[in-house]
Parts: sequence; C-alpha cells; structure tokens
Amino acid sequence: MVTRRKKRFIAGAACPQCHEIDTMMLYLEQGVEKVECVSCGHTQSQTAEQVAKAGQGEVIGLFKPD
Repeated sequence: MVTRRKKRFIAGAACPQCHEIDTMMLYLEQGVEKVECVSCGHTQSQTAEQVAKAGQGEVIGLFKPD
C-alpha cells in the first residue's frame, strides 16, 4: 500500500542548495516536519519539539499541515 503525503509548496522560498525559487515543499512524515526541493532533492527536517521552540522567538505564525 502506498501512503500519500499531503504536500504544500512554500511560496517565495529558495532552496539553500540549488537556489531555485518556488521549488520547496513542506510535508509531515511520522511526526517530523520535512521540507524538500522538487528541483534538486535537497531535504531538511524538524521535529515537533524544534518547531515549537522556533515559535517562541519573532515568528509570526507556524504553518501546520493537516
């Protein structure tokens, strides 16, 4: 069985590796928030604890996909 993950693109975000704009997608996998570039495949991830910690600074809001 193939599990589909809900992906959302981050408007205006640039990939830190290939520097392409509007190629970064955000998704949740086993409770870990992941960001992946659809152009070069670069990935980054954050646990829910890291996301909550980031929300204590100057962040206006956090996007939490369903």
